[in-house]
Amino acid sequence: MGANKEKNETCGTICLKYLLFTFNFLFWLAGGAVMAVGIWTLVEKSDYISLLSSKIYAVSAYILIMAGVIVMVTGVLGCCATFKEQRRLLRVYFVLLLCIFLLEILAGVLAYIYYQQLNEELKENLRETMVQKYHQPEQDHVTKAVDKLQQEFKCCGSNSSSDWMESVWIRSIKADRRSVPDSCCKNPVIKLCGRRDHPSNIYKVEGGCITKLENFILNHLQIIGAVGVGIACVQVS
Repeated sequence: MGANKEKNETCGTICLKYLLFTFNFLFWLAGGAVMAVGIWTLVEKSDYISLLSSKIYAVSAYILIMAGVIVMVTGVLGCCATFKEQRRLLRVYFVLLLCIFLLEILAGVLAYIYYQQLNEELKENLRETMVQKYHQPEQDHVTKAVDKLQQEFKCCGSNSSSDWMESVWIRSIKADRRSVPDSCCKNPVIKLCGRRDHPSNIYKVEGGCITKLENFILNHLQIIGAVGVGIACVQVS
């Protein structure tokens, strides 16, 4: 009877080990997904980040990447701790779980906070950035971001194409009598197409680029917040 009891305990222990191994493997995959979301956000937004005065958006993405890396390390550590049954590894494992939980909650909270203040920030800063920094010395990253923004979202100017009338570059001789940058044109390959400020030639979008950029970033912030808080809730459950 003692032998049967020992055998049952052994079977139970083995099953528990494999169950924990499966959990840690899935946890490792989840870490890869979290890290991928963070990297995707930064790569997708790398140009547009230069148009934002606040760094909260970028910080949220970096936190997700950090959390993803720690999750993957924790998953491997959890597998080792399960099979080797080392208490020290298990302690480190649970400390890392706590760090991951806090990082993911922080990323979610930051994304939510920035979600609330994004509209005001864009209203206050996007137009100023466009008219003051476009095609200015040491502002190539801003110029590239603005051109990409206007072409990808088919818009012109912060609120409207008339914003470019205040541009430092448009007012200079370097603009070569353009009314708007060539990136506002529906067919930007035509040389000096920005000279003709007409709806048939340039994008005339209600709300300008602010509305387009805001919607784009808000969608990504929702993803960041959902991933961060969602994975944290899975850990708790």
